[in-house]
Amino acid sequence: MRVEEDGLACPEVGAWSEDKYRLISLYDELFTSGMKNKWDKRVYIDLYAGAGYSRVQGTPKVLKGSPILALTVQYPFDKYVFCEEDPALLAALKARTERIAPQAEVAYVLGNCDARIENICRSIPQYSAGSRVLSLCFVDPFDFGIKFETLRRLSSYYIDFLVLLAIGMDANRNYEHYVDGESTKIDEALGGTEWRERWKRSGTPRREFRSFLAREFALSMESLGYLPQELHRMKQVRSDVKNLPLYHLALFSRHELAYKYWDSVLKYGTDQPSLGFED
Repeated sequence: MRVEEDGLACPEVGAWSEDKYRLISLYDELFTSGMKNKWDKRVYIDLYAGAGYSRVQGTPKVLKGSPILALTVQYPFDKYVFCEEDPALLAALKARTERIAPQAEVAYVLGNCDARIENICRSIPQYSAGSRVLSLCFVDPFDFGIKFETLRRLSSYYIDFLVLLAIGMDANRNYEHYVDGESTKIDEALGGTEWRERWKRSGTPRREFRSFLAREFALSMESLGYLPQELHRMKQVRSDVKNLPLYHLALFSRHELAYKYWDSVLKYGTDQPSLGFED
């Protein structure tokens, strides 16, 4: 998973990202190998693709990012769709892709994934009786800034989602702003405002707000036809400083087989078992 510096743009990430990338890499391998004889085309979509490489902050370590991990699986996807808002990062990703996987069919979408969702959708091969298409979409925003309507639009395809729910520090730092203020950020991430009344009625302590939001997001995904996702099946990743909860990595699929793959990832993907939502 570690690579040599190549002189191209390489944004910094926290040390915990190595754990995240290991989980993603394992799931990509299981997904592509398990689905290669079940679907005619397998598509990988990365909504926040980045530069393809990233450097662990304060160290010389350079890691493969999610797009490069997907490009270098044993059984490659048939097509890749990489969306990135920063032109310099997308240019670096394109250069790395052309060097590492020159045969890969890749569509590059420059811009915010929410604003360019129709461009992303047009890049997905059309499904037909003679060409059955299954996509895996990785959603890795910097904070809990997911726009649920973007996922709703993509859900009209045969598509699984691997989503990073960056609700740890964000929800803690901005609790009053989200719950009592006028911010619509969580409304947009969950696809509605009903969560506000449910949270007020729950009477649960503030420290449970993170787990509440994770459950609410899972419920929103259920409304799109995805199978229920329990908290114990979401991988919590903590920071290497003070062991603070940062985010949860969760899979959403319409087929139980995908969850069996994900359970294998949770079991074997890290040296430590999944900790659930304990504080």
